Amino acid sequence: MDNNKYLLQMKDIKKTFPGVMALKGVDFNVGYGEIHALIGENGAGKSTLMKCLLGIYPPTSGEIYFDGRLIENYNVAEALNLGISMIHQELNPILYRSIMENIWSGREPLNKFGLVDHKKMYEMTKELLKEIELDEDPLTLAANLTVAKLQLIEIAKAISYNAKLIIMDEPTSALPSKEVEALFKIMKKLKAEGRSIIYISHKLDEIYAITDKITVLRDGQYIGTEDTDKLSKENLIKMMVGRDIDEMFPKTPCEIGEVYLEVKNLTHNKYFKDVSFSVRKGEIFGIAGLVGSGRTEIIESIFGIKNYDSGEIFINGEKVEIRSPIDAINKKMAFLTEDRRQTGIFPMLDVEFNLTLANIVKYVKKSRLLNYRELKDDCKKFIDAISIKTPSPKHKIENLSGGNQQKVLVAKWLLTEPDILFLDEPTRGIDVGAKSEIHRLISMLANQGKCIIMVSSELPEILGMSDRIMVVHEGKVTGIIDNNDNVTQELIMEYATDTYKERVN
Repeated sequence: MDNNKYLLQMKDIKKTFPGVMALKGVDFNVGYGEIHALIGENGAGKSTLMKCLLGIYPPTSGEIYFDGRLIENYNVAEALNLGISMIHQELNPILYRSIMENIWSGREPLNKFGLVDHKKMYEMTKELLKEIELDEDPLTLAANLTVAKLQLIEIAKAISYNAKLIIMDEPTSALPSKEVEALFKIMKKLKAEGRSIIYISHKLDEIYAITDKITVLRDGQYIGTEDTDKLSKENLIKMMVGRDIDEMFPKTPCEIGEVYLEVKNLTHNKYFKDVSFSVRKGEIFGIAGLVGSGRTEIIESIFGIKNYDSGEIFINGEKVEIRSPIDAINKKMAFLTEDRRQTGIFPMLDVEFNLTLANIVKYVKKSRLLNYRELKDDCKKFIDAISIKTPSPKHKIENLSGGNQQKVLVAKWLLTEPDILFLDEPTRGIDVGAKSEIHRLISMLANQGKCIIMVSSELPEILGMSDRIMVVHEGKVTGIIDNNDNVTQELIMEYATDTYKERVN
């Protein structure tokens, strides 16, 4: 194979950990000036392969060529010097430092006296921001920037290393569509400059919109590489999961019962006003709206994470006071949070701990000792039931793929046997196979008579899974719509932007 044809060649890469073969002879090639998607189900080996490329893990065997030469036994700093940079899914800016300090931290330009040359650093940052078309003062604190702008700052940092290859891991997971378009514009500009991008995403529409080639991994194995414009979505999904997924939204009809949860005139003076709705047993109630509309804050207030200022909450006809998550859990509520890293998992602890934490009192005997046998049995039952891929219940959850971490959180709440489930972005960062499984699980829970309240930024998910849809714009409900064949993504967006003139409540 011609080494000069590709910027990056990874040949027959194998990586083993104790008891696990994570990569089984993977090949991966990226051309010059190419946007190349690397996709696969959670646990397919994408992250491990990229860690081998970045110098975090040494491959057990195989060869890596970059810009025509063999590289080996290198670390992250040396990878950066070679021109390999990564923008991680979970951004970690130094919030109370300026843009320029975030970009140049640890490698600030110095003057002849060995002191930081702030003027030069300001000008260098100004040039970088101009290149990515970001109109911000380099002295602006990172804490004052949106997620979209923080993503662009990470791109600027990558460019500052003279990166030839930029790895983008789920870069649009928290971005609204307008800002996704802005990011794609920058990516095309980088491509035109001859830089290459490895694009990791579970959003197939975006992959087809921005990439030149697609490489698929499955269970640590290389499945194939195809030109994006020559690969159908159906064949791509089959490559990813090894089977056909006939229904992405496998919602089954179920009997809708009596009103179980009712919210009247709920108000939080900062986030939303006079929110009223009801949810019936067996109903999946979708909540849609643009980022910042107040969707998450509404369900956080009902669950006691935020204290609302006025309004009433009724469960099964009885008025209840919920001022903390403990109150909510005692009322048989469960809450799957939007950001699993920040508010969901305890990354340094094992799967077993994370799965059983919300229901730990169930296993405390009268003697105040822990009934560990029952705890272990329940843990294994849910690992099997939701197909969580983990070497063992004692495996650290931070070492699982994002999708499997999400499954652990779903299992954690199911273990509490809730009657009302709040699901905030339940499939964010999850591959198509796992999405289908979680959608099937949501439908099954609805069939058991549970009330499901689901917030999602993905309109196909809202339309595919909801019985009714409440749309929120700037803290107010603009419509509650019965989901039927006449409801479209365009209609939901009209409500979300408060441009629909005929209110349907």
